[in-house]
Amino acid sequence: MNAGLVEHVERTVKSESSRAPDRPVYLVGESVGACIALAVAARNRDVDLVLVLVNPGTSFHRSQLQSLSALLDLVPDPFHSSTPQLLNFLTGNFMKMSPRFGGAGQALSEVASGLLPSLMYLADILPKESIVWKMKMLRTASSFVNSRLHAVKAQTLVVASGNDELLPSRDEAERLRGTLKKCRVRHFRDNGHKILLEDGFDLVTTIKGAGDYRRSRQTDYVLDFLPLSDDELEKAIDRDRLLTFATDPVMLSTLPDGKIVRGLAGLPRAGPVLLVGYHMLMGFELGPLVTGVLRSTGIHIRGLAHPFMFNESSDQLIPDSSNYDLHRIMGAVPVTAVNFYKLLSEKQFVLLYPGGAREALHRKGEEYRLFWPEQSEFVRMASRFGATIIPFGVVGEDDICDMLLDYNDLMKLPFYDILDKKLNEEGLKLRTDSTGEIKNQDMHPVVLTPKMPGRFYFIFGEPIETKGREKELRDKEKAQHLYLHVKSEVESCIKYLKEKREEDPYRSILPRLLYQAAHGSDAEIPTFEP
Repeated sequence: MNAGLVEHVERTVKSESSRAPDRPVYLVGESVGACIALAVAARNRDVDLVLVLVNPGTSFHRSQLQSLSALLDLVPDPFHSSTPQLLNFLTGNFMKMSPRFGGAGQALSEVASGLLPSLMYLADILPKESIVWKMKMLRTASSFVNSRLHAVKAQTLVVASGNDELLPSRDEAERLRGTLKKCRVRHFRDNGHKILLEDGFDLVTTIKGAGDYRRSRQTDYVLDFLPLSDDELEKAIDRDRLLTFATDPVMLSTLPDGKIVRGLAGLPRAGPVLLVGYHMLMGFELGPLVTGVLRSTGIHIRGLAHPFMFNESSDQLIPDSSNYDLHRIMGAVPVTAVNFYKLLSEKQFVLLYPGGAREALHRKGEEYRLFWPEQSEFVRMASRFGATIIPFGVVGEDDICDMLLDYNDLMKLPFYDILDKKLNEEGLKLRTDSTGEIKNQDMHPVVLTPKMPGRFYFIFGEPIETKGREKELRDKEKAQHLYLHVKSEVESCIKYLKEKREEDPYRSILPRLLYQAAHGSDAEIPTFEP
């Protein structure tokens, strides 16, 4: 391996670390660059590094490039530059490599005939010696680093392309995840080897989504948050576009005088604000709620979420390790008292579901039932910062799906208890001092069957002010009284929506489609009179 190159990067890393000792140094390497990053990390275990390895070259000895390097000596000048695999290796993903090396002869003749006018020019700027040098560097770098992976202690994110024409990046990412101590993987199924040059890929968004962006030695999900870019917001909207189209959410709010209006005029425009409500099955309401409020008012709601979404071990237990990335990009944080305190102190709009996972993963026949703790959990914290509490309700889950298998059904299946243990054994335990159903905040799947889509309905209740009441609400009885009042308001919101939706002629998707066909796809579809 080129020791001079490693030492040069090492000097830069040490310089950056000494300049800002309380901040991590991000080292991004692609292909052979990933090998260099790993070598630097192995030699500098005391430096706070975050490695981002893009299609790492550590898999060279299991790639087609290993065979191509032997073929190179047989290819005369200047025809080495017409071999598509080698052109791709040097210049990027503008040519697709043949899936089988046995077809390289045919591919060579086809490409060579098309590139004959420019072959001499390519031979001048891409001499065989350059290719041989790059192959040799990748081979030696891969061997060197693979023998030292045990010494790498740095936080690591591996970005792997599923359509990498040169390296088995997908398999290599999983190997590195099992070898390195602190390693997360993000797969991009449709991207090629030069993913950093491809449209639609954003490295910063990927780092944020994986939870690997931090400003200090420890991750602070509240203070490390970066505002959404336009592309990130558009991706968030796109993710729920089908659900939003199928359910056409109706949003209502309550003015200070108690009048209910369509739209969000009743929401405060300045924080701190605490939104407390019912958690729909599987959290179906989250996307339409957060993006709907953001688009309508510019208010960015930050949610307190189950720690499972932030646990590195959970990446290996779910089919898509990036499943919760959008939640982190949108500003969700693990539900802890410290994070709750920080969000309110920053005057944020905070989304809290007291029913938690038990409510969102409820059993058959439990829709719209609140699973709140008996004792107040949020009132005194809200009053400490003078936060406005907004109770809200949402209905519609029973209009889009039926539950086929709930937790009780799953526990009857052979061997499911093993999966259940793996899903929850390493996660942070919530409400360990509670009893009964409320104590059960474990994560588990549910099996649903779709229905002809109905409509989602949201209502934000009358704002409840706590400003100036901090001293009053230090009293446990008074805080408990307000807590029960908020819970009662949420139940009233749900009851109101369940009754009023019966009056909506556009509750089903079919009349909504007919309305849009007559009035245009952008027309606001009517609903019941509040």
